[in-house]
Amino acid sequence: PRLTPLRSRWQSPGVLENTTALDLLAIMGNYSYDDSDVTLDYDAEPCRNDYCSFFGRVAPTFLAAACAVAALGTGTLLVALVKRPHAWGWPQSRALVAQLAVGTGLFAALLPAVAAGIARGWRLGAGLCRLTHLLWHWSLFAQGMLVASGSCGTVWCCWDPRSRRLAVAVWAGALLLAVPAAFTGGTGAPEEMSCVRRSVGVLSPAYLLHLALCLCLFLLLPAVLLAATLAVPRLRASWEPGSGANWLFFVLWVPYGVGLAVDFLLRTGLLQPTCDIFQRFDYALGLSEGLGVLHCGLGPAVLLAARFRC
Repeated sequence: PRLTPLRSRWQSPGVLENTTALDLLAIMGNYSYDDSDVTLDYDAEPCRNDYCSFFGRVAPTFLAAACAVAALGTGTLLVALVKRPHAWGWPQSRALVAQLAVGTGLFAALLPAVAAGIARGWRLGAGLCRLTHLLWHWSLFAQGMLVASGSCGTVWCCWDPRSRRLAVAVWAGALLLAVPAAFTGGTGAPEEMSCVRRSVGVLSPAYLLHLALCLCLFLLLPAVLLAATLAVPRLRASWEPGSGANWLFFVLWVPYGVGLAVDFLLRTGLLQPTCDIFQRFDYALGLSEGLGVLHCGLGPAVLLAARFRC
C-alpha cells in the first residue's frame, strides 16, 4: 500500500501524526510512524521507517543506565559539597554547583517512570504525563539559566541575599517557561497508552511557544553567551580554568536544538523531505536527544573533576 505524501501526513491534525509512536520524552524525539507495513512512493523506491521498534528496544535500557550513573554522580557531588565546603570557589562555586545538582537530580528522578512507560505503556494517566513534561523541562530551563548566570559574573561566589533572590528568580522563571511543555504533552494510542511529547498541532500556539523557548535555551542562549565572552574583555578575563565544565550542558543539548528546528521545517513543509530524510532523520533527532540526556550523568562527574583538578 501507498501513503499520501509525507508533507500532508505531517500537517494532519490529531494526537501527534503517529498515534502509535512511543514516548520520546527521555531520550529520542520520536516524530515518526510505525511504518513496518507501508511504503512512501518516492520515485517508486520503498520508503520504510523502523525507528519506533528501535526506540522501544533501546530506550528503556539507556534510560535505566543514565539514571543509575546520574544517581551515583549526583550523590557523590552532594557529599563533596557537604564534606569539603571550603574547596568550592569561583568558577564552580558551592551555591551554583548545589543548584545544578538539584537540577540534574530532578531530571534523573523522572527517568525510571519514563523508562517503565516506554517498556510497558504509560499507566499513570494524562495528568501525570503532563506533569512529567513540566518537571522535565523545568529542570532543563533551570540548569540552562544557572549556567548562563554563572558565566556572566561572580554572583554565585557566596550565598548572600543577592544570590538568594537570584536563585528564587531562576527557579520560578524556569517553572514558568516550562508550562507550555505541559500543554503540548499528553497521552495517545489507547491500546498502548503512550505518553507522547506532542499532542497538539505543530502550528498550535502552545507548541510554537514551547518550540521557541527550547530554541532560545538550546541555541540562542549559548550563542549569545559565547559571543559576549569573546567580545567583552571583562568576561573574557574572568574565564578561569574549569569554567568550561559548566558549559557541558549546552554542548550536549545544542544538537537537539538544531534537530528541533529542522524537524519544524520538515513538518511545516518549508523543507521538502525525501525518502532518505524520512528514514534517517528520526534516528538523528533521537540520538541528539539521547546525547542531551547524558548531561545528568556526565555533568556531576565533570564538575567534580574540574573542581579537584584546579
